[in-house]
Amino acid sequence: MSSEKMLVRIGGLLRQAESTDNPHEAEAFMEAAQRLATVTAIDLAVARAHTATRERRQTPVQRAIAIGEPGRKGLRTYVQLFVAIAAANDVKCDVASNSTRVFAYGFDSDLDTCEALYSSLLMQMVRASDAYLRSGAHRPVAGVTARLNFQLAFAARIGQRLAETKRDVEATAVGADPDEATGTALVLRDKQIELRDFYSQTSQARGTWRGPQSGVARSDKARRAGDRAGRDARIGQSPELPGARKRLA
Repeated sequence: MSSEKMLVRIGGLLRQAESTDNPHEAEAFMEAAQRLATVTAIDLAVARAHTATRERRQTPVQRAIAIGEPGRKGLRTYVQLFVAIAAANDVKCDVASNSTRVFAYGFDSDLDTCEALYSSLLMQMVRASDAYLRSGAHRPVAGVTARLNFQLAFAARIGQRLAETKRDVEATAVGADPDEATGTALVLRDKQIELRDFYSQTSQARGTWRGPQSGVARSDKARRAGDRAGRDARIGQSPELPGARKRLA
């Protein structure tokens, strides 16, 4: 399945997710979307491995993802969400020192998936944290502290859910391929090596992103609320998909 067709299929799942008020159905649609993305990534990896003409073979690329304007509050948790999604979709990331941009490294289809998921889930994370603060349930913790803790937990839960789906799909694909010498497991390993080599040759990062946890006072109550919201999150609105490469925040 081509990247374009994959995004159309995911769009259909998103419309189904948006049309249900049942959190269990919404979670099923989200997992189905990630499963489809992972299966497609495996199929494309196999196709790349069997392409005879190397010049026509898809290779990793770098893409700059705009997160927000300098000085805007909460950018580090936005980055955390993108990085969590990227980790489940074979994409490596470097982060600008002011968290305004992420430099993502991966294959085009995987990058498209990350941007589509991020665009949807970012809106849900912001809406859910705003609703939590309006409810007053965070008190007596300061609003800014509660928001950061809520969004950190939301991003972590999303990353866990997507990663679990990816592992299940890959395990099924590898288990269904009896040829250990040239089969799916080898193709996936080769894809990881190619991405790792591209990243090491291309990245100009001078250090390691420490994440948003540094200096954030802990609020267990806000983190529990953010974790629940991450468990119930839906994949967002399908109109975001065709414009996945546009500015996201």
